[in-house]
This record gives sequence, C-alpha cells and structure tokens, in this order.
Amino acid sequence: MAGLPSQAGPRASGLRGLVFVSEKKKAVAVLAIAAAFSCLGSEEATAGAWPLERGKTQAIAKYERTTADEGFSTDGASITIGHRRDETLWIFVEHGLAPRLTLQGKAGVTRGEDPWVDYSGRGPIELGLRWTARRTDRSALAIYIGAGEAGAGRNAGYAAPGEGSLDLEARVLYGRSGVWRGRKVYVDLQAARLKRRGLADETRFDATLGVKPADHWELLAQTYAGQADHGATSARWLKTELSVVRAFGDWSAQVGWRDTISGRETARDRGVVLAVWRRL
Repeated sequence: MAGLPSQAGPRASGLRGLVFVSEKKKAVAVLAIAAAFSCLGSEEATAGAWPLERGKTQAIAKYERTTADEGFSTDGASITIGHRRDETLWIFVEHGLAPRLTLQGKAGVTRGEDPWVDYSGRGPIELGLRWTARRTDRSALAIYIGAGEAGAGRNAGYAAPGEGSLDLEARVLYGRSGVWRGRKVYVDLQAARLKRRGLADETRFDATLGVKPADHWELLAQTYAGQADHGATSARWLKTELSVVRAFGDWSAQVGWRDTISGRETARDRGVVLAVWRRL
C-alpha cells in the first residue's frame, strides 16, 4: 500500500479522545517542520526523491512486526477488535540506470493471524521507474511510475489477508537538504495515487524528516497518511514512525517504532521496525 473484522466496541473516553487529538497534532507538526526545512541552505542528501548515480545500487532488508487489539470505527472513534498480528520481511532495491533514471523494486514474505484466519506466503511485489525531473545542489523533484502484484497477506491495512490484485501507482517526490544549527538535515515529501484492482483506489501522502546529530548517526521522523476512495470502504489512516540509523561504512542499521495514531475503518496497529541498508 474490505474492513475490520469487528466494527463494534466501546467508544473512546473523552480523555482518550484528547490523547488522539494530541497525537494528530504531533503528526501535523512533523509535516509542518518538514515544510519549514524546505527553506534550508544547500547540503546534498540522499533520500527518496534523489536519484542514485548510474551503476550504483542500494538494498534495504526490512523486518516489520505489528499487532493490534484496537481499531478505528467509521467515525474515527477507538474500538476493540480481535487480536491480530502481521509480520513482513521484505527487500527493497534501487539501481541507478542513468543520471536521471532510477529503477526500484520490492519483494518479500509475510505471515500473520487474526481471529478468523492465519496466513503466510509471498508479500506484494512492486517494480517501477523514478525519473528526476529537476535537481539542484539542495533539492530534487522526481516522478515515479510503477506496478505491483498483491501478496498473501494484508495488501491494505483495512483489508482481509489476500484481498487485492494488480496495483498501478503514480507518485511525485520532492526532497530538500540543508544545515540546521550545524547539523545536516533533509526532508522528503511524497504524494501518490494508486489504482487498485480488488481494493479501493487510494491517495497517499508521506513525509520524512532526517537529522544527522553526529557522524554516522541519523534520526528519522516519518508520517504516512492515506485514504481509500469512497465505496465499499471509507478507510483512512495516519501513521508515524520514529527511528535511529547507525552507519558502518557501506552498511547501515535501523531500529524504529511505528504507530497508527488515527484513522477510520482500520486497525490501530503498532510495532517494531528493523532494517539493514547496503550500498553497492
């Protein structure tokens, strides 16, 4: 990246509602800070919008494990759902084909369970091209066009395992890097439109703020937001992820935590994110 197994349950208390409002403000703050950093001075970075040099390759192996006992109803209230667990191990690879053209692909395996089904098998497969429309010494603007094939697991957070088929995706990416109080920083903003067979079409917005507080260390604050088209579902979600990355030469290790802080017709899944990056 259909509905929750259970849409019934107690509404959140007024206090919990205040907590969710506070968390929403935190996510909005990440987006606002990211926009502010887009005015920084020059300092080249490597993030989603930036192309890889011709002949260079970057591979990321990532493990994600999330669980949920709560979800969000059609009006965004917190509800209790049957326990569910989802695990995914995937490989993301991008390769520089030309100064402005980058090939990227993703594949993996997945397993999980909920009160109705246990599943395991191949995860979604994605393949596409990212073309850099404009690049300066401090920013990059790119367009991604790709396709994906659904896997055995949850191909959308609001869907039952196995639902979905072919996805077509168009994405615009903008990145900007700079220096803030003597520290290297960058921001990556993305907007995407997915045409999905077997699932509702989706609109997504992602934001990443990266800060390098010291040599070999990087802090990432990320927000993932999306909404399914009206129809069988009106699902929407807002997820945040905080992580730290440590570089060891051409290798990097990442540890983080992801949480769904608000939504509609989706589970409030949360869990650990572990990754290893390799530059070739």
